[in-house]
Amino acid sequence: MTVEGHLALDEELKFLTSKERPQIIAAIAEAREHGDLKENAEYHAAKERQGFVEARIKDLEAKLSRAQIIDAATMSGNVVKFGATVTVIDEDTEEEHTYKIVGEDEAEVTLGKVSITSPIARALISKEVGDVVEVRAPAGLRSLEICEVNWV
Repeated sequence: MTVEGHLALDEELKFLTSKERPQIIAAIAEAREHGDLKENAEYHAAKERQGFVEARIKDLEAKLSRAQIIDAATMSGNVVKFGATVTVIDEDTEEEHTYKIVGEDEAEVTLGKVSITSPIARALISKEVGDVVEVRAPAGLRSLEICEVNWV
């Protein structure tokens, strides 16, 4: 994962453990004070939320412990690799698009961040500036010419 992706997951983990978890514990304690737990909707909602948050915390801890962090700023060259920001031109529409190849947890297509496992990223990896790649997208086959590879 990229440095930015690692920081985002770490921030989410800190928020869940320092803010969200204590709020849920307080909500459960307050719901218990209301009496009969069998018919207490507040209690059941808080317990359900607690289960979701605890599962997400475990997931984040596992991902962060296994993460291999790649700093794109230390890389260079014209060959597309993980962490690269790639500018392409769609040969059919002549539209220019810029994609940053990131880890699965960081992908946000609306921001131009595509997962390393996406069809576009798989087509671009190991190619160079000037190469034309064929991408099988849901809308059909697209031909993209690589114009620029940046390492920002």
